[in-house]
Amino acid sequence: MQTINRLLYGPTPEERVRQWQTKLRQEQRVLDREMRQLDTATNKARATVKQLAGKGDVKSARILAKEVVRSDKQKDRLSVSKARLGSINNQLMQQMAMIKVTGSLQKSTEIMKLSNALIKLPQISQTMREMSMEMTKAGIMEEMLDDTLEMEDDEELEEEADEEVDKVLFDLTNGKLGQAGTVQTEVPSAQEQVDEEETERALEQYRQQLNGLLSG
Repeated sequence: MQTINRLLYGPTPEERVRQWQTKLRQEQRVLDREMRQLDTATNKARATVKQLAGKGDVKSARILAKEVVRSDKQKDRLSVSKARLGSINNQLMQQMAMIKVTGSLQKSTEIMKLSNALIKLPQISQTMREMSMEMTKAGIMEEMLDDTLEMEDDEELEEEADEEVDKVLFDLTNGKLGQAGTVQTEVPSAQEQVDEEETERALEQYRQQLNGLLSG
């Protein structure tokens, strides 16, 4: 009988909630993986910033420090998003309790608000849109989320990064940034030119790696 009902009416409210909870846990693991990758890339970049500043290459150090700032902000955003996924899961646990009393799912402005924030995150946007549609049909949400929602303006993020770069460089170089800004007047030797080219390649590698994670 239960199988026939499932074929006729689809999953029960309890089954729907369990399916959503499974998806939420999967997306939390996605964000965990993203944060670990960011940590690895950022730690390498931090070490390179120290090396560049120590050599007096403040310009390159500043460029890479900006990427470090951006990656730190992105990690914070991912961490907040993971917490929001957990909050939705807690709300769904309350829905399970209500199902036993009322026999159906209840509208939740809290789930809508949390989903509204999570749908902006590229890493989980598609999953959250699909889940929002399912929850709307199930009666948890009154309407679909606004399709015009977008990510935070990247230019605004750049401006914030510019303001914090000096502080990051100061911290990463143990307050020795000023000593690293000496202008070289001598013609660089062949070996110095080789070292500079290697530094540029390493710098570009770290920038590409961080940018790939930040735009993922």
